[in-house]
Amino acid sequence: MSLIKKLRDFFSKPSARYSAGGLIAIGAIGALILWGGTSTMMSATSTTEFCISCHEINDNAYAEYQQTIHFQNSSGIKAECADCHIPHDFAGKIIRKIEASREIYGHLTGIIDTPEKYDAHRPAMAAKVWSEMHANDSANCRSCHINLEENVDLQYTWASNNHKRMATENLTCIDCHQGIAHKLPNTSRMSKSIPPVNP
Repeated sequence: MSLIKKLRDFFSKPSARYSAGGLIAIGAIGALILWGGTSTMMSATSTTEFCISCHEINDNAYAEYQQTIHFQNSSGIKAECADCHIPHDFAGKIIRKIEASREIYGHLTGIIDTPEKYDAHRPAMAAKVWSEMHANDSANCRSCHINLEENVDLQYTWASNNHKRMATENLTCIDCHQGIAHKLPNTSRMSKSIPPVNP
């Protein structure tokens, strides 16, 4: 009997040896173990400590981030790597973890293992993050910066006018706030001008 036929029979024919309750219990236990293992792995690989265990991130992105308001500010709130770079919904987290295999490959092959190589790849890395943030309407930004639209009139005039403009022109947080936590790459965005707004 071929292996394929054995597998087909195993998954399609009722069991004469095990009870339905026993099979359901084994399935439930297996599902709980799988769910618990996945949840543990997701949590462990979403910590800042895990991210900066790669020297490329520790020496470049994390060092830059420590000089920004997202790391230290008067409100005492600190954004962690996952707050900005990992989606907060479960499906998004799973997809992001699969995509991270590309970053592990980059680490193992030394694509960005020197400051010079990191800076050479910075435009592509930044463009990818900006594109993702634009596509999801800066969802990670909005998970902390809540009620922006509701409180726009409480902001100082320049910010209020620009945020109102953002809402009407299909713009999102990342369209204006690149470089808020990391050094801007050497692109035209480095010299972008702040759009004037008439009061």
